[in-house]
Amino acid sequence: MFDIRPVAYVLGLLLLALGACMILPMLVDIVEGRGQWHVFLQSALVTTLAGGLVSLACANGVKDGLTLQQTFLLTTGAWVVLPAFGGIPFMLGATEARFVDAFFEAISGMTTTGSTVFVGLDSLPKGLLLWRGLLQWLGGVGIIVVAMVFLPELRVGGMQIFRSEAFETMGKILPRATQIASSISTIYVGLTLACTVAYLLCGMNAFDATVHALTTISTGGFANYDASFAPFTGPAEYVASVFMVMAALPFVRYVQMMGGNHRAIWRDSQVRAFLGTILALVLVAWVTLISVFPQHPEQAVREALFNITSIISGTGYASVDYMGWGSFLVTMFFFIGLIGGCAGSTACSVKIFRYQLLFASIRVQLKRIRAPHGVFTPRFEGRPVAEDVLASVLAYFVFFVVTLGVASVALGLTGLDFITSVSGAATALANVGPGLGDQIGPAGNFAGLNDAAKWILAFVMLVGRLEIMAVYVLFTVSFWRA
Repeated sequence: MFDIRPVAYVLGLLLLALGACMILPMLVDIVEGRGQWHVFLQSALVTTLAGGLVSLACANGVKDGLTLQQTFLLTTGAWVVLPAFGGIPFMLGATEARFVDAFFEAISGMTTTGSTVFVGLDSLPKGLLLWRGLLQWLGGVGIIVVAMVFLPELRVGGMQIFRSEAFETMGKILPRATQIASSISTIYVGLTLACTVAYLLCGMNAFDATVHALTTISTGGFANYDASFAPFTGPAEYVASVFMVMAALPFVRYVQMMGGNHRAIWRDSQVRAFLGTILALVLVAWVTLISVFPQHPEQAVREALFNITSIISGTGYASVDYMGWGSFLVTMFFFIGLIGGCAGSTACSVKIFRYQLLFASIRVQLKRIRAPHGVFTPRFEGRPVAEDVLASVLAYFVFFVVTLGVASVALGLTGLDFITSVSGAATALANVGPGLGDQIGPAGNFAGLNDAAKWILAFVMLVGRLEIMAVYVLFTVSFWRA
């Protein structure tokens, strides 16, 4: 019989940690003096009480490790339970959001999607703005740990190719998974502090620099203003671009660099492909902008670099309304959101390595057509790729396309127009943030959507963040019979 107690015990501990994090925005509200501090005190009490009671009730069922079933359920459960409690401050605070809006905002934060249903961010209490940033920051470090510790073992979407990378290669430096998580968290905090200092040097005030650093390193994209990143034109855009790229690189390489392998990050084919893709896209956008619009070359390259990096990394900041850049660039923005960053980073979407494996498989098939009796094996970073890895990657692509199609149709049935339905489904599944069109585009938000559409998008965000298969497996009968 399936024992849910170990899963509930860990979820209870996570709720305790989440409740403790609510103290930070409470202190900010006390300093600001707008009388909102009690919101986080009440939310923290509810969250810690629930987490403590669940942990105590299930402590007797904790064993040495989790089974495969329990690990799948814990991975998905964490990204459902934590947003449910993380949305409480939005319901009790100045936004007075309904549960659907509070849950949407919280799961958008925890999945680092960055889609928002709140209007009037400029006037919200600082505590709520900081809480939005903290939700994304916690979700960012959480997904890195999940991607490096859990997903390779769960064999989800081809992530098993990194199983030896995370444990055997790093075994000489970090022999246990807990140490891997600890080391990754240290790097994550270090990057956040560096980003905060860089924003301060660009002229941001301390609060804006802190919150935007939290949402930059997590590639989440929640901003303190309705205009997103537009208030910080100039050097801050270059700083944000650099740190968004750094956050979208494999954190395991940073760990290896700390261990003395200083060339680790440059030898990673994912990194080279990702940086090359950004460079090519920025060049195309820059040439298009200076040839179609009367822009200064520096402004054109800055806006192209920032917004392309923001979308491809899944951050979702916008410094301009690129819907006015013409149909070619708007279409390009739609598709680059489906690329994503590197595996083992905070970035979202399909990920570069899956495209590399897909193209490697296609090349092998073409060779086999030309030479039917030849023996050809797909390779990734010089190593042969097992058939089960290729099968997982191809299954991921199929489920990605099917999910995108079904979600688009479902959104259309709620009354949304075609552009809003398709781009909304795509931005939720790829965890990018802004969609296309006047309603949910870079100059809009998701506040005007109906409740059914918000629930659909919330589910799609969850599916996209957890690599699709980790969620869908829970809906199979064989999973629960195993």
